[in-house]
Amino acid sequence: MSLKHELQSIISGNGSVRHGKIIQAITDHLRGKKKAIQRTAKAKLVKKQETQVLIEFVESHGLWYNDVDESKYIGEGAEQKVYEFSDSNFILKLNDSIFYEFWEDYLNSLLLHNYFFPHLAYELLGFYKLDKMYAVVKQPFVKSTESTNLDNVKEFLSANGFINKNNNDYYNPILGIIFEDLHDENVLTEEGSLQFIDTVFFLMPSFFEKD
Repeated sequence: MSLKHELQSIISGNGSVRHGKIIQAITDHLRGKKKAIQRTAKAKLVKKQETQVLIEFVESHGLWYNDVDESKYIGEGAEQKVYEFSDSNFILKLNDSIFYEFWEDYLNSLLLHNYFFPHLAYELLGFYKLDKMYAVVKQPFVKSTESTNLDNVKEFLSANGFINKNNNDYYNPILGIIFEDLHDENVLTEEGSLQFIDTVFFLMPSFFEKD
């Protein structure tokens, strides 16, 4: 099986990836509901509607996560809030999927991240309501030991088939995926090794094309 076919299998829910089962179950539900709504209403589902579908799934499956300790807040970026976790080997991240048109796109990004970087895999613990709805994920803690040279990031990605399209954004035309926002706060360097801790993946239309 080619790498592209393997990724397609994971996104479709047929293939396996670390911490992928619950993510795949949610995306499968959202995908099915989206098709049903669009077939009935003959209109494109908007994110607000998708969020309501997601909330109903979360409530029916007991996926609200209520153990976020606000006193453990570390900081935040444009897309997520970061907290200390009870186990110091991990951190907790709350993501509101702001970078994505749909929650399904964010969940697909988690699956791709967990495939490419299994040692830094996100574990989806549930969802949390604060000022808005957030996905709650646990991730291994990485200690930065030196500043990241973005030329090293570019070299690493180029060797793996990714083309730099501008600044810190890349795409892989063979796999049909986009890989963005790879600045030096999202890619740390630990003992000389690049650690992709915060990733933003998107599927290109060509992702679904057969080779």
